[in-house]
Amino acid sequence: MSPAFRRLFLLLVVLAVIGAGAWYLMRPQPVPVRVVEVGRGRVEATVVNTRAGTVLAVHRAKIAPPTSGQVIRLPVSEGDRVETGQVLMELWNVGIKAELALAESEARAAEARAEQSCHRADNAERVARRKTRLLERKVVSEEDVDLAVTDAKAASAACRASRAEADVARDRIAVKQAALDQTILKAPFAGVIAEVNAELGQVVTPSPPGIATPPAVDLIGTDCPYVSAPIDEVDAPSIRTGMPVRISLDAFPERTFEGRVDRIAPYVLDVEKQARTVEVEVTFSCPDLTVTLLPGYSADAEIILDVHEDVLRVPSEAVIEGPKVLVLAADGVIVERGIETGIVNWEYSEVVSGLSAGDRVVLSVNRDGVVAGARAVVQNEAAAGER
Repeated sequence: MSPAFRRLFLLLVVLAVIGAGAWYLMRPQPVPVRVVEVGRGRVEATVVNTRAGTVLAVHRAKIAPPTSGQVIRLPVSEGDRVETGQVLMELWNVGIKAELALAESEARAAEARAEQSCHRADNAERVARRKTRLLERKVVSEEDVDLAVTDAKAASAACRASRAEADVARDRIAVKQAALDQTILKAPFAGVIAEVNAELGQVVTPSPPGIATPPAVDLIGTDCPYVSAPIDEVDAPSIRTGMPVRISLDAFPERTFEGRVDRIAPYVLDVEKQARTVEVEVTFSCPDLTVTLLPGYSADAEIILDVHEDVLRVPSEAVIEGPKVLVLAADGVIVERGIETGIVNWEYSEVVSGLSAGDRVVLSVNRDGVVAGARAVVQNEAAAGER
């Protein structure tokens, strides 16, 4: 081999090594991706409220006296638990009580007069019957009989009048009792006193028409609460009463509560600058509650429309428009694959066709360089049923 040829050969070898090194240094680097292995599990079709819902009490009464008066008795304070019919507040009513006592006395007197009058009517009726029989034997005159019968009829009318007067007296008692009841506020149901806006000796007045004023007593029932949540008008037609619901509260971020759809409003709310919504009421499964739920808590209601058990599923974040997914093949190359989906939610999508159990689906679909044909390296991996 001539020296010139040897030098040329060595030069070509050097250039080949340099080219190979340059290609190695400049070759595309595998993109790191997160993947999940396709598995089987539960998939739910759900609907969630568009804005935060609110926990509400089944019973809540903002009570105020229907008449003005000075508070003479205030046996409750904020936070007290009360029973149905328990006195919450009493206004000055001495005059009404005296009038009620007088009406009761007058009613007793009227009853006694009616009894006396009716006894006389009974006696007059007996006298009239006896004289009628004696007339048949010519012992008394017809005039005596006519007088006896007339006296009996008059006595009977007096009896009826006396009884009517007694009824009027009893009605007068009812009127006075109603007036007295207006001065005494009682709990319409068992509950907790949330607010008291009165003091002993203070004069309270009812709210003027059209002007809202604080209630004298705000009473919240202790029955099982419920959630009122706004649902987008597009989702509302698929909701039915009785559907199961998962309820989450900001006050208990680590927990969810079970409930059911109890009522769907028969109208759409059109609130300015907000989506049109339908109010849905969700009741808690109260026998299972282990915490106190305060009215006013914010809440989210996830209504479960349908459930498919033990189906092939992938995380919904892995599904791109099509619907399609990116699958990491055994050789480390990303492959695009079209799929058919069943029911879906924000967490999982049911796969009807296009994937098999064990396929590795790419989760990092929005990462730069994650496209079909690119090489990838697994950053982390988990089974879909373990997420």
